[in-house]
Amino acid sequence: MSARTRPSQIAPLPRPHGPGGLRPRPMQRTDLPQVAAIEAQIYPFPWSIGNFDDSLTAGYDCWVFENDDGDLAAYAIVMWIPDEVHLLNLSVPARLQGRGIGRTVLEWLCGNAVARGARGMLLEVRPSNLPALHLYESSGFARIGVRRRYYPAAEGSREDAWVLFRTFGGSDPERDDE
Repeated sequence: MSARTRPSQIAPLPRPHGPGGLRPRPMQRTDLPQVAAIEAQIYPFPWSIGNFDDSLTAGYDCWVFENDDGDLAAYAIVMWIPDEVHLLNLSVPARLQGRGIGRTVLEWLCGNAVARGARGMLLEVRPSNLPALHLYESSGFARIGVRRRYYPAAEGSREDAWVLFRTFGGSDPERDDE
């Protein structure tokens, strides 16, 4: 299966901590108002509906994860770079945070990427986002760099981004293929 091919059958995710399971499905444009509303509730500088629409148009892997009741429990945007994936957005509504949903989704995304040939996953995270840092570090991501003044912050200032990478299958993120 090529790295850009979506699996024809998408299996449900294992159950996160607490009741109910999650089912991934490709994000649709009809999901964008709900996704953007969640984004606006959980981030001081949210992605716009246009950012999500551009991600769909660009052909990025855009996923929503629904619980047993069909409610949106998480969403994620992943961009393929030849043999790696770049996690652009992984979000869980505030009312569902702290239940293991983010970890379940992250592990599903990593498993999906491995099955499709990725050697690792790259992401940026705010150093001030301690719950996300804990999730990523406890999931095998290591800090490989800093993007200075990457994120908008309060009062017109900027916040650095920490660049994290998780290697799949023993690959080396510093390796330069010849």
